[in-house]
Order: sequence, then C-alpha cells, then structure tokens
Amino acid sequence: MAWLVLVGSGFLEAGWAISLKLSNGFTRLVPSVVFAVCAVASLGGLAWAMKQIPVGPAYAAWTGIGASATAVIGMVFLGDGFSVLKLVSLVLIIAGVVGLNLSGAGH
Repeated sequence: MAWLVLVGSGFLEAGWAISLKLSNGFTRLVPSVVFAVCAVASLGGLAWAMKQIPVGPAYAAWTGIGASATAVIGMVFLGDGFSVLKLVSLVLIIAGVVGLNLSGAGH
C-alpha cells in the first residue's frame, strides 16, 4: 500500500509543478489553488509512505515519477518540445530509480 501511495504522490508532484506553471506566478486563482492542494497532498503522501519505505528509495521514486511525468506533460501538452536526448534522459531517470530500488538501498 505504501508504494501505491508513493506513486500517487509522485503524480501529484507533477500536478503541482504543472499547476505552478499555469498559475502564472500565482496570478491565476484556479491553478494556484490546484497547486496548493497537490503540493500538500503530494508531500503528505510522501511522508506517510516513508513510514514504511526507506528514505532513499522513497524520495528517489517520488522525484523520479514527478520529474518524468512533468517532463512528458510539458512535451505533450505545453509545447516544451521533444528530442531523442529528452527521451533518453527520461529513460535514465526511470532506470536510476528502478536500479536504486533493486539494489536494496536503505535496507
């Protein structure tokens, strides 16, 4: 269950990052509120998951999911542009998180 919460929290991290961009420096109400809700929920889920998952793998997974999802959303919906280097970099982020977890880091 802790891993499910952690994965959800990682996607909420992407939610607050995208909302922060869409808030235009907190000048737009709805994206600003979505940012605050996603940020609190994301950090709360991370904190809860860390009760059962060691800090290294938990934080790496949370940031990896958030960074990867944010990059993909930016490329697909916000015109950030796509390149092979970006795709390879995303694969490396995911591979790093998987590798850290498979190595038993923090156990």
